[in-house]
Amino acid sequence: MAPRGASIHWRGHVFLFDRKRAPAYDAAAGLRLLLIFVLLEFVLGPRLSLFQYLGVPIPPFWVRIPVFLGLALLLVRFVAKVRLSDIGLDRWRAWSGTEKSYFVQLLIISNVVFLMMTADRVKAIGSEPGRLLLLPAFLLWGFYQELMYRGILQTELVRRWGALAGILVSNTLFTFGPLHLYHFARGASALPMFAGIFAMGLFFGVLFHRSGNLWLVGIAHGIGNVYIEGTAR
Repeated sequence: MAPRGASIHWRGHVFLFDRKRAPAYDAAAGLRLLLIFVLLEFVLGPRLSLFQYLGVPIPPFWVRIPVFLGLALLLVRFVAKVRLSDIGLDRWRAWSGTEKSYFVQLLIISNVVFLMMTADRVKAIGSEPGRLLLLPAFLLWGFYQELMYRGILQTELVRRWGALAGILVSNTLFTFGPLHLYHFARGASALPMFAGIFAMGLFFGVLFHRSGNLWLVGIAHGIGNVYIEGTAR
């Protein structure tokens, strides 16, 4: 257990979280989790929806994302029959002091850093109420990605293959799979982008594995999306 007092305020930065219990679901439930991942990411995904190939109108981004997020959570709970806590979605009262402290610090630090990086873009959208209303969708978009690739995929692959292989395989799919497939159109110039995505995904993968807390990586990813994608022209 993490010692009480000031130490809880720095332990999260070196991944010294209290160890969470292993997921309690069985192999059959794990297989259902993988099928849910394939269905949502490779068949119906928010970016690569089959509907566009069938000539069916696609709902706007701000509608698709909350729908897919809600659908994913419902499928995990009622089709895979896996508790949300087993994929890292514990209630606040179940968090350790280290998790709570790290989460608050993460909110402050990430907002300060991204505000400094995108100050001009943030000012530019301040007078555009329509774009401001889209920002919550970008927050949910980041959270959805972490739910799929860390909460569902990484949790199950780590259970099957161990931490090293589970984290690396899930992060490789996160980087080069359908989520970021469009970067391949840029050819060799996309290499720095893929390197950055892989590095950030690896950080999120290790943080999730060590903390067992999907809220930490989901909110952090969502904040990044708000500033980087939400303020982009």
